Amino acid sequence: MPDFKNITATELQTMLSAGSTTLVDVRTDAEIARGYIKGATKLPLHLLPMRLAEFERSAPLVFYCQMGGRSAQAAAFAINQGYAEVYNLQGGILAWAQSGQPLTAD
Repeated sequence: MPDFKNITATELQTMLSAGSTTLVDVRTDAEIARGYIKGATKLPLHLLPMRLAEFERSAPLVFYCQMGGRSAQAAAFAINQGYAEVYNLQGGILAWAQSGQPLTAD
């Protein structure tokens, strides 16, 4: 059975630069208010079962959260629902920020 792949912040940056990657932030609204990765769809983890079908099955799908735990759950769920190219940002948004990548705030 296929599984999701953990990726680093550097790998995510490369994927985002290449385009056609769907990025999903599964943190809470309060966490997102502190900053998020530009271009991410904001979708708290508990809403994922109701909204997963909104995402293109043929595009790479990358989930992230604060540290990588909830996004790993989201990635596993997407794999179980038949999505083929699913990734988890290892270390979450903390790893993204620590690698020097920018955060966006509303």
